[in-house]
Amino acid sequence: MNAPAPTGRLVPAADGHDLVFARTLPGSLEDSWASITEPERTARWIGAWEGEGAVGATIRLRLGFEEESPWADVRITECDRPRRLRVLSIDEAGAWDVSMELTPAGERTELRFTMHAVDATTIGDVGPGWEWYLDQLIASMSDAPLPPFEDYYPAQREYFAALAR
Repeated sequence: MNAPAPTGRLVPAADGHDLVFARTLPGSLEDSWASITEPERTARWIGAWEGEGAVGATIRLRLGFEEESPWADVRITECDRPRRLRVLSIDEAGAWDVSMELTPAGERTELRFTMHAVDATTIGDVGPGWEWYLDQLIASMSDAPLPPFEDYYPAQREYFAALAR
């Protein structure tokens, strides 16, 4: 299969640059919200989580599609159900501050996914991963086969690295 075209954009922000992706999700606003917040639904595209899903709480996310399925602590920093979720994960790889904004679009939902204050030195590796996860989200909502990571990385690496230059 040919590599999907990368869609991420690097956008100037108050604290550096944000890496922004847009997707049209195949479900309603409520269905899309469930796909990004309910553990049994997130397990289908990024990983299941456990804990209290509340602002200020820290949940544990099991990255189900990574080697060895590691656990990550993720603090919920904002939640405006069913339109906006922002979380912060800090581990040995650094800080991952991401938000997901949902907007109804007829029977579908527009998703704006943002990785805030992205480290420009890692964008070539991070960008393809987010493209893949977001396409997995769409596939999981459509009951379609999940795309192989090899279609995204390293094929999209140079595109993202160029954004940071």
